[in-house]
This record gives sequence, structure tokens and C-alpha cells, in this order.
Amino acid sequence: MDLAVILFLALVEGITEFLPISSTAHLILASLFLNLPQEDFLTTFNIAIQFGAILAVSTLYFNTLRKNPHLLLTLAVAFIPAGILGLLFYSFITDTLFESPLVIVTAMGVGGIALVAAEKYLKSHKPNTKSLTDINYKRALGIGAIQALALIPGTSRAASSMVGGLLLGLDRKTAVEFSFLLALPTIGAATTLDLFQNRDTLTQQNLTTLLIGSLLTFSFAYLTMKYFLKYLNKNTLIWFGIYRIILALLSLILLI
Repeated sequence: MDLAVILFLALVEGITEFLPISSTAHLILASLFLNLPQEDFLTTFNIAIQFGAILAVSTLYFNTLRKNPHLLLTLAVAFIPAGILGLLFYSFITDTLFESPLVIVTAMGVGGIALVAAEKYLKSHKPNTKSLTDINYKRALGIGAIQALALIPGTSRAASSMVGGLLLGLDRKTAVEFSFLLALPTIGAATTLDLFQNRDTLTQQNLTTLLIGSLLTFSFAYLTMKYFLKYLNKNTLIWFGIYRIILALLSLILLI
């Protein structure tokens, strides 16, 4: 894997991980666009560089997490559904769902519709939680349960947790920030598990490639989060939903 490919995939991952548009779907499309061989290390690379995204969240919200033990507990509670289901169905998810372009494209489209619907819901229901510190354990568990839908590739962990937050009374900014932070336990666990499962295939060269990809992903993810929050000051998530629907329809046409 040459440096140009590493840079491009890290760019895709860094930009799409925290936007509600499915990093998994975009990485798969990017790999097909580049005509990359669909080998085990490519899958591992696409998952492992998410460590860069985790580092970006940790850096951006270091002081928030350090000063708020309650927030750490709510994140742990929210992680429970995805953690349990991910362990139970790991093989089915990686060996079956990830191998089905139709599943991924369908999830992309359905997720787009859900984003638009959640924004419409927000217009008619006044949010009652406007700060990360106001999220209780019951609400966190509910968001986590909806986030677990993202075990279906193409759904988007970010989108499902944002939709869950909006439907359960969080205002848009709080829902997005909680989604950012929920990446810490969710992506951290998934990435660690995948690397453990594929530890025998990791050579010194592969590890160097993963390190470079993760550092590049960190830079792109950090900038994306900052600009995304600024974008939300004056805009909604609806255009992301519309983008997903259009991309799903175009991909479906190509599949047919």
C-alpha cells in the first residue's frame, strides 16, 4: 500500500467518521474506486486507522472528560448495547454483513431517511437536554441501543447515535457531541478486537502502515469535528440525510 493510497483512505476515514454518512460505506466505495485488492489487511487497515479518530476525540474533549466523571459513566452505559451485540454477532457481522453491498447500500439509504425524519421531529418537539452533563443513564442507554443499529455496515455509528440523541430529547449540538464521545468506547473496542483477531497477519511493515494511516486520520478527524460543530451553529443535519439517500440510489443503480 503506497503513501498516496494511505493518504486518501485516511482522508476518507477522518472526514466521514464523525459525520453522519457512514465511514464504512465510504471506505468500501473508496477501495473500489482505487481498485484495491480486497485482502484481509485492507479491511484491518480501514478499521485500525480509526485509532486516529479516537485520538482526535480524546484531544478535543480532554478537559471535558477530565472534569466530568458523570459523563464517563454515561458513555460506559451507552456503550453496553453495542458492546454486547458486537461480541455475540462479531463473526456474522464481519463475514456476512460486510460482504453484502446490498445490505450496506440499503442501510445507507434508510439511515438518510432517519436523519431527515429526526430533524423533522426536532422541529415539533422542544429538546429538554442541552448539555452533556444533563444526560442521565436512562437516556444514555437509549442512545446506545439505537447506536447498536450501526453494527449493520452502512448505517453509520455517528448517524444512529445522533438520531437517537435527537429522538430522546437532546438538542442538536449535544446529540452531536455525545456521538463524538461515544466513539471512544465503541470504536476503541471494535478496533482492539479486530486487531487481536488478526494479530498473526501484522508484520512490521503493516504496523508502520497502520501508524502512518492513524496519524493522518487523527489530523483530518480533528479538523472535521471542529468545522462540523461550526456548521451546526446555522445548519441542520438534513443535507447529510439527503446526501445519503442520493448516494444510496446511485450505488444501487450501479449494483443492478
